[in-house]
Amino acid sequence: MMRIAKHPHEVGLYVGAYMEEGDLDGIVSLFHPECVICFPPEEAPKHGHQAVREIFGSLIAGRPKVHNTVTGVQECGDIALLQHDWRFEDTEGNLLGEGKSTEVVRRLPNGGWGFFIDCPLGPPPVS
Repeated sequence: MMRIAKHPHEVGLYVGAYMEEGDLDGIVSLFHPECVICFPPEEAPKHGHQAVREIFGSLIAGRPKVHNTVTGVQECGDIALLQHDWRFEDTEGNLLGEGKSTEVVRRLPNGGWGFFIDCPLGPPPVS
């Protein structure tokens, strides 16, 4: 079942649900085609759907349990700024990773919302 985020705060929740299901195509559908992902933070930002596949492909292999809490949202037309607290756990409840993310979401061609700039550990430092 294809999920369409009707509100900005739903994007991360749906990505988490797709991660738990192991659905890489579902995850990709919630990212803008021209997206930027700042992960891992020590590497240069990655761009587009191919980057989404590369980053999330290995993350979903173990079908982690995803805990996502939206802590801030500011919407302006077809663009919104979000903040999340997130945590990934394995099937036994062991912590795999956690962070505080900052994201920009925008309207997608399907009318839903998708990640445009995704910084899962916050924005990268000024270089």
